[in-house]
Amino acid sequence: MADDRYIVGVDLGGTSINVGVVPFDGGPILGMRSMPTEPGRGAKSVVDRMIGMMRDAMRDARREASIPESGFVGIGIGSPGPLDRASGTVIETPNLGWRNFPLRDLIANEIGLDAVLDNDANAAALGEYWLGAGKDVDSLLALTLGTGIGGGIVLGGRVYHGASDVAGEVGHMTIDPTGRRCNCGNYGCLEAYASGPAIAARAVEGLRSGVASALPELADGDLSDVTAETVYQAIVAGDLYAKEVMRETAAFLGTGVANLINILNPAMVVISGGVTRAGDHLFEPLRGEVRRRAFRQAADACRIVASELGDMAGVIGAAATYRVERFGELD
Repeated sequence: MADDRYIVGVDLGGTSINVGVVPFDGGPILGMRSMPTEPGRGAKSVVDRMIGMMRDAMRDARREASIPESGFVGIGIGSPGPLDRASGTVIETPNLGWRNFPLRDLIANEIGLDAVLDNDANAAALGEYWLGAGKDVDSLLALTLGTGIGGGIVLGGRVYHGASDVAGEVGHMTIDPTGRRCNCGNYGCLEAYASGPAIAARAVEGLRSGVASALPELADGDLSDVTAETVYQAIVAGDLYAKEVMRETAAFLGTGVANLINILNPAMVVISGGVTRAGDHLFEPLRGEVRRRAFRQAADACRIVASELGDMAGVIGAAATYRVERFGELD
Protein backbone atom coordinates (compact mmCIF):
# COMPACT_ATOMS: atom_id res chain seq x y z
CA MET A 1 0.00 0.00 0.00
CA ALA A 2 1.47 3.37 -1.03
CA ASP A 3 2.34 5.84 1.71
CA ASP A 4 0.20 9.00 1.50
CA ARG A 5 2.60 11.29 3.39
CA TYR A 6 4.70 14.00 1.72
CA ILE A 7 7.70 16.07 2.75
CA VAL A 8 8.68 19.49 1.39
CA GLY A 9 12.35 19.49 0.39
CA VAL A 10 14.26 22.79 0.19
CA ASP A 11 17.76 23.09 -1.25
CA LEU A 12 19.33 26.51 -0.64
CA GLY A 13 22.54 27.20 -2.54
CA GLY A 14 24.72 30.19 -3.19
CA THR A 15 23.45 30.43 -6.77
CA SER A 16 19.98 28.88 -6.79
CA ILE A 17 17.11 27.68 -4.62
CA ASN A 18 15.33 24.42 -5.47
CA VAL A 19 12.07 23.35 -3.82
CA GLY A 20 9.88 20.29 -4.35
CA VAL A 21 7.43 17.96 -2.62
CA VAL A 22 8.82 14.45 -2.11
CA PRO A 23 6.62 11.42 -1.39
CA PHE A 24 7.50 9.76 1.92
CA ASP A 25 8.36 6.52 0.13
CA GLY A 26 10.62 8.27 -2.40
CA GLY A 27 8.44 8.62 -5.49
CA PRO A 28 8.76 11.35 -8.16
CA ILE A 29 9.12 14.96 -7.00
CA LEU A 30 5.98 17.09 -7.27
CA GLY A 31 5.61 20.85 -7.71
CA MET A 32 9.28 21.43 -8.49
CA ARG A 33 10.49 25.05 -8.38
CA SER A 34 13.89 26.67 -9.04
CA MET A 35 14.90 30.33 -8.71
CA PRO A 36 18.13 32.33 -8.37
CA THR A 37 19.25 32.91 -4.78
CA GLU A 38 20.36 36.53 -5.29
CA PRO A 39 22.04 36.82 -1.86
CA GLY A 40 23.00 40.42 -2.53
CA ARG A 41 19.37 41.42 -1.97
CA GLY A 42 19.61 40.38 1.68
CA ALA A 43 18.57 37.46 3.86
CA LYS A 44 14.92 38.52 4.15
CA SER A 45 14.53 38.60 0.39
CA VAL A 46 16.00 35.11 0.09
CA VAL A 47 13.77 33.68 2.82
CA ASP A 48 10.66 35.36 1.39
CA ARG A 49 11.44 33.78 -1.97
CA MET A 50 11.91 30.35 -0.37
CA ILE A 51 8.58 30.62 1.44
CA GLY A 52 6.77 31.66 -1.74
CA MET A 53 8.32 28.75 -3.62
CA MET A 54 7.25 26.29 -0.92
CA ARG A 55 3.68 27.53 -0.96
CA ASP A 56 3.57 27.29 -4.76
CA ALA A 57 5.09 23.81 -4.73
CA MET A 58 2.62 22.57 -2.12
CA ARG A 59 -0.30 24.07 -4.06
CA ASP A 60 0.77 22.35 -7.28
CA ALA A 61 1.46 19.06 -5.48
CA ARG A 62 -2.05 19.12 -4.00
CA ARG A 63 -3.43 19.46 -7.51
CA GLU A 64 -1.16 16.79 -9.01
CA ALA A 65 -1.68 14.13 -6.35
CA SER A 66 -4.87 15.21 -4.53
CA ILE A 67 -2.92 15.67 -1.30
CA PRO A 68 -4.93 16.87 1.69
CA GLU A 69 -3.45 19.50 4.02
CA SER A 70 -2.77 16.75 6.55
CA GLY A 71 -0.65 14.92 3.96
CA PHE A 72 2.29 17.30 4.40
CA VAL A 73 4.20 16.06 7.43
CA GLY A 74 7.13 18.46 7.48
CA ILE A 75 9.93 20.37 5.79
CA GLY A 76 13.55 19.41 5.25
CA ILE A 77 15.94 22.29 4.56
CA GLY A 78 19.46 22.00 3.19
CA SER A 79 21.56 25.15 3.62
CA PRO A 80 25.21 26.11 3.31
CA GLY A 81 26.93 26.08 6.70
CA PRO A 82 28.39 25.71 9.23
CA LEU A 83 25.12 25.20 11.10
CA ASP A 84 23.75 24.48 14.55
CA ARG A 85 21.22 21.77 13.74
CA ALA A 86 19.74 21.66 17.26
CA SER A 87 18.67 25.31 17.16
CA GLY A 88 18.11 25.39 13.40
CA THR A 89 20.59 28.25 13.02
CA VAL A 90 22.91 29.06 10.14
CA ILE A 91 26.08 30.04 11.99
CA GLU A 92 27.96 31.35 8.97
CA THR A 93 27.72 31.14 5.19
CA PRO A 94 30.70 32.70 3.38
CA ASN A 95 28.88 32.62 0.03
CA LEU A 96 25.61 34.12 1.37
CA GLY A 97 27.01 36.47 4.00
CA TRP A 98 24.73 35.21 6.82
CA ARG A 99 25.74 34.90 10.47
CA ASN A 100 23.71 33.36 13.33
CA PHE A 101 20.56 33.30 11.20
CA PRO A 102 17.51 31.31 12.54
CA LEU A 103 16.53 29.89 9.15
CA ARG A 104 14.64 26.78 10.30
CA ASP A 105 12.22 28.53 12.63
CA LEU A 106 11.56 31.43 10.26
CA ILE A 107 10.41 28.96 7.61
CA ALA A 108 8.56 26.61 9.98
CA ASN A 109 6.59 29.49 11.51
CA GLU A 110 5.59 30.93 8.13
CA ILE A 111 4.56 27.62 6.54
CA GLY A 112 3.06 26.15 9.71
CA LEU A 113 4.90 22.82 9.51
CA ASP A 114 7.60 21.17 11.55
CA ALA A 115 11.05 21.62 9.94
CA VAL A 116 14.60 20.34 10.25
CA LEU A 117 17.82 21.95 9.01
CA ASP A 118 21.03 20.35 7.79
CA ASN A 119 23.98 21.26 5.61
CA ASP A 120 23.03 21.29 1.92
CA ALA A 121 25.86 18.96 0.98
CA ASN A 122 24.89 16.52 3.75
CA ALA A 123 21.39 16.53 2.30
CA ALA A 124 22.68 15.90 -1.22
CA ALA A 125 24.79 13.00 0.06
CA LEU A 126 21.78 11.44 1.78
CA GLY A 127 19.71 11.93 -1.36
CA GLU A 128 22.26 10.05 -3.46
CA TYR A 129 22.41 7.31 -0.83
CA TRP A 130 18.62 6.96 -0.71
CA LEU A 131 17.59 7.17 -4.36
CA GLY A 132 20.67 7.97 -6.45
CA ALA A 133 24.12 6.67 -7.31
CA GLY A 134 24.75 5.29 -3.82
CA LYS A 135 21.60 3.28 -3.27
CA ASP A 136 23.60 0.02 -3.40
CA VAL A 137 26.42 1.03 -1.01
CA ASP A 138 26.67 1.43 2.75
CA SER A 139 29.16 4.30 2.82
CA LEU A 140 29.74 7.24 0.53
CA LEU A 141 31.22 10.68 0.31
CA ALA A 142 29.44 13.28 -1.83
CA LEU A 143 31.04 16.46 -3.17
CA THR A 144 28.90 19.25 -4.56
CA LEU A 145 30.75 21.64 -6.86
CA GLY A 146 28.99 24.95 -7.28
CA THR A 147 29.46 28.45 -5.93
CA GLY A 148 31.44 26.67 -3.22
CA ILE A 149 32.42 23.06 -2.59
CA GLY A 150 30.36 21.14 -0.08
CA GLY A 151 30.78 17.63 1.18
CA GLY A 152 28.59 15.06 2.89
CA ILE A 153 29.58 11.80 4.55
CA VAL A 154 27.21 8.84 4.85
CA LEU A 155 28.44 5.95 6.99
CA GLY A 156 26.24 2.96 7.72
CA GLY A 157 23.25 4.69 6.17
CA ARG A 158 23.57 7.77 8.40
CA VAL A 159 25.02 11.22 7.78
CA TYR A 160 28.11 11.74 9.90
CA HIS A 161 27.89 15.21 11.45
CA GLY A 162 30.89 15.23 13.79
CA ALA A 163 31.09 16.69 17.29
CA SER A 164 29.75 20.13 16.32
CA ASP A 165 27.95 19.66 12.97
CA VAL A 166 31.00 20.65 10.90
CA ALA A 167 31.94 17.24 9.46
CA GLY A 168 32.00 17.19 5.67
CA GLU A 169 33.27 20.73 5.05
CA VAL A 170 35.64 19.32 2.46
CA GLY A 171 35.76 22.54 0.45
CA HIS A 172 37.79 24.09 3.23
CA MET A 173 40.41 21.37 3.30
CA THR A 174 43.79 23.07 2.83
CA ILE A 175 45.60 21.76 -0.24
CA ASP A 176 48.16 24.61 -0.44
CA PRO A 177 48.96 26.41 2.85
CA THR A 178 50.35 29.44 1.02
CA GLY A 179 47.81 29.37 -1.80
CA ARG A 180 44.78 31.34 -2.92
CA ARG A 181 42.64 33.16 -0.40
CA CYS A 182 39.24 31.54 0.13
CA ASN A 183 35.95 33.26 0.94
CA CYS A 184 36.18 31.68 4.40
CA GLY A 185 39.32 33.75 5.11
CA ASN A 186 41.77 30.85 4.96
CA TYR A 187 44.41 30.30 2.28
CA GLY A 188 44.72 27.35 -0.06
CA CYS A 189 41.28 25.76 0.44
CA LEU A 190 40.11 23.25 -2.17
CA GLU A 191 37.15 25.56 -2.81
CA ALA A 192 39.52 28.34 -3.84
CA TYR A 193 40.77 26.15 -6.71
CA ALA A 194 37.94 23.91 -7.88
CA SER A 195 34.59 25.64 -7.21
CA GLY A 196 32.75 27.12 -10.20
CA PRO A 197 33.98 30.70 -9.60
CA ALA A 198 37.52 29.45 -8.93
CA ILE A 199 37.61 27.52 -12.22
CA ALA A 200 36.55 30.68 -14.04
CA ALA A 201 39.09 32.82 -12.15
CA ARG A 202 41.97 30.48 -13.00
CA ALA A 203 40.91 30.40 -16.65
CA VAL A 204 40.80 34.21 -16.83
CA GLU A 205 44.26 34.51 -15.26
CA GLY A 206 45.69 32.50 -18.13
CA LEU A 207 43.78 34.52 -20.71
CA ARG A 208 45.12 37.78 -19.26
CA SER A 209 48.64 36.41 -19.59
CA GLY A 210 48.09 35.91 -23.32
CA VAL A 211 47.11 32.26 -23.65
CA ALA A 212 45.34 31.54 -26.95
CA SER A 213 41.80 30.27 -26.42
CA ALA A 214 38.25 30.46 -27.72
CA LEU A 215 37.03 31.49 -24.28
CA PRO A 216 37.01 35.28 -24.94
CA GLU A 217 34.90 34.77 -28.05
CA LEU A 218 32.44 32.60 -26.11
CA ALA A 219 32.18 35.38 -23.52
CA ASP A 220 31.62 38.02 -26.24
CA GLY A 221 34.99 39.55 -25.47
CA ASP A 222 34.19 40.31 -21.81
CA LEU A 223 36.45 38.22 -19.59
CA SER A 224 34.33 39.07 -16.57
CA ASP A 225 31.60 36.96 -18.17
CA VAL A 226 33.76 33.81 -18.28
CA THR A 227 32.24 31.13 -16.04
CA ALA A 228 32.82 27.45 -15.42
CA GLU A 229 30.01 26.86 -17.93
CA THR A 230 31.98 28.87 -20.51
CA VAL A 231 34.98 26.61 -19.86
CA TYR A 232 32.76 23.59 -20.46
CA GLN A 233 31.47 25.08 -23.73
CA ALA A 234 35.04 25.66 -24.87
CA ILE A 235 35.94 22.04 -24.05
CA VAL A 236 33.05 20.84 -26.24
CA ALA A 237 34.40 23.08 -29.01
CA GLY A 238 37.82 21.40 -28.69
CA ASP A 239 39.65 24.30 -27.02
CA LEU A 240 43.02 23.04 -25.74
CA TYR A 241 43.40 25.69 -23.04
CA ALA A 242 39.96 24.94 -21.59
CA LYS A 243 40.87 21.24 -21.47
CA GLU A 244 44.05 22.15 -19.59
CA VAL A 245 42.06 24.20 -17.07
CA MET A 246 39.84 21.18 -16.49
CA ARG A 247 42.83 18.86 -16.11
CA GLU A 248 44.21 21.19 -13.44
CA THR A 249 40.81 21.26 -11.75
CA ALA A 250 40.76 17.46 -11.75
CA ALA A 251 44.23 17.39 -10.17
CA PHE A 252 43.12 19.69 -7.35
CA LEU A 253 39.98 17.66 -6.78
CA GLY A 254 41.89 14.39 -7.00
CA THR A 255 44.29 15.55 -4.31
CA GLY A 256 41.41 16.35 -1.97
CA VAL A 257 39.49 13.18 -2.78
CA ALA A 258 42.59 11.02 -2.23
CA ASN A 259 43.04 12.53 1.22
CA LEU A 260 39.42 11.79 2.06
CA ILE A 261 39.56 8.24 0.69
CA ASN A 262 42.61 7.50 2.81
CA ILE A 263 40.86 8.82 5.92
CA LEU A 264 37.33 7.47 5.44
CA ASN A 265 37.77 4.46 3.10
CA PRO A 266 34.29 4.90 1.53
CA ALA A 267 32.80 2.57 -1.07
CA MET A 268 31.86 5.49 -3.31
CA VAL A 269 32.57 9.15 -4.00
CA VAL A 270 29.72 10.95 -5.77
CA ILE A 271 30.47 14.27 -7.47
CA SER A 272 27.72 16.66 -8.52
CA GLY A 273 27.49 20.13 -10.01
CA GLY A 274 27.72 21.67 -13.45
CA VAL A 275 31.42 20.89 -13.75
CA THR A 276 30.57 17.18 -14.08
CA ARG A 277 29.22 17.96 -17.55
CA ALA A 278 32.88 17.90 -18.61
CA GLY A 279 32.58 14.11 -18.34
CA ASP A 280 35.80 12.21 -19.01
CA HIS A 281 37.73 15.49 -19.26
CA LEU A 282 37.14 15.73 -15.50
CA PHE A 283 36.72 12.16 -14.28
CA GLU A 284 39.63 10.43 -16.06
CA PRO A 285 42.37 12.74 -14.70
CA LEU A 286 40.59 12.92 -11.33
CA ARG A 287 40.57 9.14 -10.97
CA GLY A 288 44.19 9.04 -12.12
CA GLU A 289 45.21 11.57 -9.47
CA VAL A 290 43.41 9.55 -6.81
CA ARG A 291 45.16 6.35 -7.88
CA ARG A 292 48.49 8.19 -7.73
CA ARG A 293 47.94 9.62 -4.25
CA ALA A 294 45.64 7.27 -2.30
CA PHE A 295 46.50 3.92 -0.76
CA ARG A 296 45.84 1.23 -3.34
CA GLN A 297 43.45 -0.76 -1.13
CA ALA A 298 41.37 2.34 -0.47
CA ALA A 299 41.36 3.49 -4.10
CA ASP A 300 40.50 0.04 -5.44
CA ALA A 301 37.51 -0.24 -3.10
CA CYS A 302 36.06 3.13 -4.06
CA ARG A 303 34.05 4.05 -7.15
CA ILE A 304 34.22 7.71 -8.18
CA VAL A 305 31.04 8.56 -10.08
CA ALA A 306 28.85 11.43 -11.18
CA SER A 307 25.62 12.18 -9.37
CA GLU A 308 22.54 10.35 -10.64
CA LEU A 309 20.12 12.85 -9.13
CA GLY A 310 21.82 16.03 -10.36
CA ASP A 311 20.06 19.20 -9.21
CA MET A 312 17.40 17.08 -7.51
CA ALA A 313 19.82 15.52 -4.99
CA GLY A 314 19.49 18.42 -2.56
CA VAL A 315 15.68 18.46 -2.63
CA ILE A 316 15.39 14.68 -2.28
CA GLY A 317 18.09 14.66 0.38
CA ALA A 318 16.45 17.46 2.36
CA ALA A 319 13.23 15.42 2.45
CA ALA A 320 15.24 12.32 3.40
CA THR A 321 16.86 14.31 6.20
CA TYR A 322 13.43 15.14 7.63
CA ARG A 323 12.36 11.51 7.39
CA VAL A 324 15.50 10.28 9.17
CA GLU A 325 15.37 12.95 11.88
CA ARG A 326 11.68 12.47 12.67
CA PHE A 327 10.91 8.88 11.69
CA GLY A 328 14.22 6.98 11.83
CA GLU A 329 15.79 4.96 9.03
CA LEU A 330 15.04 5.46 5.33
CA ASP A 331 14.45 1.75 4.65
